[in-house]
Amino acid sequence: MTTESDVSSRPEGLLEVGRFGRPHGVRGQIYVKLTTDRDERVARGARLWAGSWFEVASSAPMFSTGPDRWVVSLVGVDDRNVCERLVNRVIWAEPIDDPDAVWVHEAIGAEVVGVDGEHHGRCVAVVANPANDLLELESGALVPVIFVVSVRPNDAGGYTALIDPPAGLFDVFVDGE
Repeated sequence: MTTESDVSSRPEGLLEVGRFGRPHGVRGQIYVKLTTDRDERVARGARLWAGSWFEVASSAPMFSTGPDRWVVSLVGVDDRNVCERLVNRVIWAEPIDDPDAVWVHEAIGAEVVGVDGEHHGRCVAVVANPANDLLELESGALVPVIFVVSVRPNDAGGYTALIDPPAGLFDVFVDGE
């Protein structure tokens, strides 16, 4: 659980990337559940913030429990007692510079525009969905992220999401037709 003091002392601009789980063994390893699909968040040398900064010494995926669970060793953390103090803490990290990625924090609030120039409104949420995450527009329309070409800063200080939707995605069906 994130406490008010955790949030207020967190360095500006960090993104939530996961949560510490229970300790693994007695030598300072801890389970990590990622909330991101970016495995480099737990790669050797990665910096994580959870009330203070930690550096990943090593990690190994726990494929038997799902693709988002890892056993992680942190530099300077070499006993179970220290790990127990980290249990359930939210993990934050600096943004990754990847121009091809669509980031949730940039998509929410973005003006959604088709490649044909048609404006479709603003994105109000990103909905988790097993097939593809969905951009929820203020109109209630849902756009699968596979149709998002890019999300880039705009001149107004916000973001614009460029989409290439298939024909009919925004058609409204009327009863009786």
